[in-house]
Amino acid sequence: MLAATGVWRLFTDFDQSTPLSEVEKLLLVAKNKHDLIIGSREIQGAKRDDEPFYRHLMGRVFNLVVQIMAVPGVYDTQCGFKLFSERATIELFSRLWVYGNLTERADAYTGAFDVELLYIARKQGYKIAEVPIYWEHRETDRVSPIKDSLRMFFDILRIRLAALRGKYA
Repeated sequence: MLAATGVWRLFTDFDQSTPLSEVEKLLLVAKNKHDLIIGSREIQGAKRDDEPFYRHLMGRVFNLVVQIMAVPGVYDTQCGFKLFSERATIELFSRLWVYGNLTERADAYTGAFDVELLYIARKQGYKIAEVPIYWEHRETDRVSPIKDSLRMFFDILRIRLAALRGKYA
């Protein structure tokens, strides 16, 4: 994201579970002076297709933990469809602590870096807008429900520890 250029910078899941055309919805909200607009599969107006029950349950449990420990009031931190202003991109991505200095991974695990970004955004006073989007489940073997859920929980703990140590000041 820091290498990207432009007034607005979108990141999206590689599998295009959310079609790129959904960016129009986010751009409409961007006009309302938001610097961070995120797609949401959880708020009214969102549409999900073909999602297995266990995946939805995993997401809801994880979000409950996120609500309690990191980013209250954001209902879908893990949706891989987020739009950042140039200013927000530079400020937030350069402040990542848990995920800031990682080298390229051999696997597809992305962890809770979204949570860390949103945590920092809140701490820096950014208003976060959630926009309902269309999302279609894409079957993959890249997600390990139990292993990845545990890893992400520990990522949340690492974010909270970094915050306690003043890393996001």
